[in-house]
Amino acid sequence: MYRTANDFKQDWIKSSTGTLDVLRAMTDDALGQKIVPDHNSLGWIGWHVTTALGYFTNLLGFRLSALKSLTQPDQAGLIADQYERYAQEISSAADGFTDDYLLEEVDVHGKMTPRGAVLRMMIDHQTHHRGQMTVLLRQAGQHVPGVMGPTKEQINR
Repeated sequence: MYRTANDFKQDWIKSSTGTLDVLRAMTDDALGQKIVPDHNSLGWIGWHVTTALGYFTNLLGFRLSALKSLTQPDQAGLIADQYERYAQEISSAADGFTDDYLLEEVDVHGKMTPRGAVLRMMIDHQTHHRGQMTVLLRQAGQHVPGVMGPTKEQINR
């Protein structure tokens, strides 16, 4: 849980930058990559991470700009571009967060939860899916960016 606005802002910048790096590594041809049949594809997960930001910000009491469509784009660049817009909107909103704001509780499906905990859930959620996306990128033969440290390819150069 975040207790200071500055702590969230620093984590958000690092986390959203890493997620955007992974989304930018996707190619149109790799969007359909699945770990096994009948599981979520790389494109679906990328779009889910993007649209879920709206879910979390709605819980916090603010809205991100509207999507033209909820349908997953068939171009990787469009997914990454939308994520980047949302990440920037969240970063701009965070400029107005106060430490007291993070302690205020909001209703999360019937349970009162501090806003700082909701923000932690948002980052944890995208980190979880970012890990899935890196595996799918590797399976698809795509470049895997070093988000939490160098990748094998970066070490073996």
